[in-house]
Amino acid sequence: MSRSDAILDRLTRLHPKAIDLSLGRILRLLRQLGDPHERLPPVVHVAGTNGKGSTIATLRACLEAANYRVHAFTSPHLVHFNERIRLAGHLIEEPALVALLEEVERVNAGEPITFFEITSAAAYLAFARAPADIVLLETGLGGRYDTTNLIAAPAAAAITPVSMDHMHYLGDTIAKIAGEKAGILKAGRPGVIGPQLPEAEAVIEAQAAELAAPLYRFGREWRAEPTGNGWRFEGESWRWDLPLSRLPGRHQIDNAGVALAVLERLDGFALTREQVAAGLASVEWPARLQHLTRGPLVEALPPGWELWLDGGHNRAGGEALAEHAKGWRDRPLYAVFGTLNTRSPADILEPLAPLLAGLQGVAIPGEANTNSAETVAEAGRALGIPSAPAASVDAAVAAIADGATGPARILVCGSLYLAGHVLAENG
Repeated sequence: MSRSDAILDRLTRLHPKAIDLSLGRILRLLRQLGDPHERLPPVVHVAGTNGKGSTIATLRACLEAANYRVHAFTSPHLVHFNERIRLAGHLIEEPALVALLEEVERVNAGEPITFFEITSAAAYLAFARAPADIVLLETGLGGRYDTTNLIAAPAAAAITPVSMDHMHYLGDTIAKIAGEKAGILKAGRPGVIGPQLPEAEAVIEAQAAELAAPLYRFGREWRAEPTGNGWRFEGESWRWDLPLSRLPGRHQIDNAGVALAVLERLDGFALTREQVAAGLASVEWPARLQHLTRGPLVEALPPGWELWLDGGHNRAGGEALAEHAKGWRDRPLYAVFGTLNTRSPADILEPLAPLLAGLQGVAIPGEANTNSAETVAEAGRALGIPSAPAASVDAAVAAIADGATGPARILVCGSLYLAGHVLAENG
């Protein structure tokens, strides 16, 4: 265990709950640290149910292609915690991370605070001390009471598509969830809105009207549509034909559209079409329809087989996967599938069910809150998918390879935690 891992392990024990949505504890700690969140470069704040991370990855790639220095805070991490904090384009290094964590732990002095709150405070402190041109903040959960929602006047706020997720924290309707996400809008500051269900858009528009926050909405003030071999962005000043993002999937056009709508609105930042195209060609965001090309799992497959990885973990994620998988007609598709027990496996699997030749259910290694392999396999069988439990991801891949005739495609999916495990072994 690294020094940072040991500190992070201690920090998980400072509060009895992993999630306790309020801002009082982090505001206390930030005050003791000298309010670093008030000393940041311009901030872009991104909320939503799906697509937050991809949108931030696209923003970062395009800004860096234009030679801007970019800080970014995202969550969760897949393999190593330092993935969450980027300083001027680079993952925070272990010595700097250790020093920050020790500092916030010392200043907090054992007071109750959640893991996400105290690590967010560390990120604010890092960003305030390192020079950069802009900060990109991804909400952890919701928006209104998220630890990232402490910036009084962000350069822009963005809300990617809202769907049903985390209902036990955010509410049991689209309107309630959208209300929590809309909590990131600030008075007089621009809000960029991705494709939304009508009930979500109505709530967001009402919140913006109360705050006199100008909205730039998909389908109204801006559009993003596929064209022959690329896509077209149309905003209030940009009318650009662009290459597809390096991130595969039709939904990534929407995410890239949100990113460009933000970039178009940023005061003091100038980007050309060529710089944006270069950013789209270089964007990286692991475990989002990622084609794995190395590692023990890949090497164990017969010639001509493919292994793909995705961390989508709700129905909207399953729908995006299914939309892309409809284009995979050259070989059978099998799934290695695992979820947390806070998720309904059927919600994610139902859109994929007609496309799957078979499924191997797995428990997520190292996760106490995982669904069992049999629970997942049973959900697959209930949807008409030939399904069986497997003892591990390795065993699941081997079982598919042994049982299929001819080259096939395997998709490991259902959870970012499962994706992180696979990347740790095969990344």
